[in-house]
Amino acid sequence: MSPVTILIAFLVFGLLIFVHELGHFVAAKLSGIQVNEFALGMGPKIISFVRGETRYSLRLFPVGGFCAMEGQDGEDGESDNPRAFGRVKIWKRFVTLSAGSAMNFALGFILLIILSANLSLIATNEVAMFHESATSNQWLMERDVITRVNGSRVRTLNDIEYEFFRSRDGVVDLEVMRAGERVQLSGVTFQMHEIDGISVMIRDFWVVGVPPSTAGDIISNAANWTVSVVRMVWGSLIDLATGRFGFNQISGPIGVTTAIGDAVATGLETSVRDGILNLMLFVSFITVNLGIFNLLPFPALDGGRIMFLGIEGIRRKPVPVKFETAVNAVGFLLLIVLIVAVTVNDVFRLFR
Repeated sequence: MSPVTILIAFLVFGLLIFVHELGHFVAAKLSGIQVNEFALGMGPKIISFVRGETRYSLRLFPVGGFCAMEGQDGEDGESDNPRAFGRVKIWKRFVTLSAGSAMNFALGFILLIILSANLSLIATNEVAMFHESATSNQWLMERDVITRVNGSRVRTLNDIEYEFFRSRDGVVDLEVMRAGERVQLSGVTFQMHEIDGISVMIRDFWVVGVPPSTAGDIISNAANWTVSVVRMVWGSLIDLATGRFGFNQISGPIGVTTAIGDAVATGLETSVRDGILNLMLFVSFITVNLGIFNLLPFPALDGGRIMFLGIEGIRRKPVPVKFETAVNAVGFLLLIVLIVAVTVNDVFRLFR
């Protein structure tokens, strides 16, 4: 990895963390919750200053950040301050906890709008023509519009390729619109190829591209693209949990940094503009990934805290602060262990 790649990765991670924590910060302020500190990074403070009731700080290690709200954690968890986190209404706390991920999704959407605006053609799900070595043309026909793959609704070409990627034998069931009629195609067979040690199915046809003519076309494509990325990330997490994908296929900070470098380098082979667009595409995937991961109902994550809010709503009284703090502390330690394990895996992958 070059110094430039590492610098770009630090800037990307810093941006995503800042955007996430900014969501919590703005929502907390609007909800009337007292914010004690807004920090970018972890560890010792490099720069720190106070404005109003909030301390703003830049910390040494660019591996995280936080928005410390009165009464949310630690010894002040049972604060008597009327503006403490635990003393505002549940819906305000829910909005505040969800706002970080919402900002990540918003950033992804904005980046995909920019990318959509730079497309000369927007891909559709309509088959245009087949490769010379195609096998799927025994079932598919030109002008077929693919609407489902293995029973899953597909709205974009990304959805189709993701479902193809998940296929282990190159055989899928398709639903298409053909001349205005819905047609079911069973056992459509594609060729398999080896990519990074994984056998994946390769699409053997081109699709029709439509030039974006209005701002509405661009925004609509970006919205569909964002939903597709969310679906892809969520589906990948489920596949990981169910064993479809292995632990060695997870990437940590080192793996992501390497991938960022590859994405930029590939784009730069054509032009600086393409290098920037490739980076933006990669960042859009990472920020959506971060948003979804933080909403998982796991202790120490925003989703775990939201889960405690749900329990509070059902019980009509809050979970004891000491218990919630202890559970979140254990969850945080487990996350650190996971990060270390994934990082070690990244290092081994680099030297294979």
